[in-house]
Amino acid sequence: MSEGLFFPVIETERLTLRPLATDDSESLLDIFSSPEVMKYWNTAPWSDIQDALDFIDVSNASMLREESLVLGIYLKSTRDLVGKCMLFSYDKESKRAEVGFGLGQRYWGKGYIHEAGVALIQYGFNALGLRRIEAEIDPDNHASAKALEKLGFTLEGLLRQRWEVNGVVSDSALYGRLVSDQSSNSLA
Repeated sequence: MSEGLFFPVIETERLTLRPLATDDSESLLDIFSSPEVMKYWNTAPWSDIQDALDFIDVSNASMLREESLVLGIYLKSTRDLVGKCMLFSYDKESKRAEVGFGLGQRYWGKGYIHEAGVALIQYGFNALGLRRIEAEIDPDNHASAKALEKLGFTLEGLLRQRWEVNGVVSDSALYGRLVSDQSSNSLA
């Protein structure tokens, strides 16, 4: 596996964030084949192992090109993969990226998104030199909105009729966070 800014291993109290490997494919499929996990995504639930393998390949290729940072979220206690976190749509010149998270349903409500989010955001601001991190979510996804606000993001606007998935048209809520925001250096 490559090394450098786009292939970090980030440790938190309970988690390890690191690039995905081929042997993570079954765990990824288990997580992202769930209709509940994928409810607010702009793609359908994954249907077979090839979806997971393709995601890993595309993610690692994008990281090699320094276009995104896609990390698995692993429990330190068991080494189990419980989700993924990513900085994508990376624009080096504008010093911005978009953040995204996906977590297995049985791990919801345990603070893992907040813990991984704090580490990923700090990495984006400190190591990648980002000035701005954005998130785009379905306005009906109240859990993600709450998680983003807890991570110091501000609701900046609504993009009307932004997505259509399986014939369902939905809006997007746009959240943003700047390195200069007061909470940037005080996340806990």
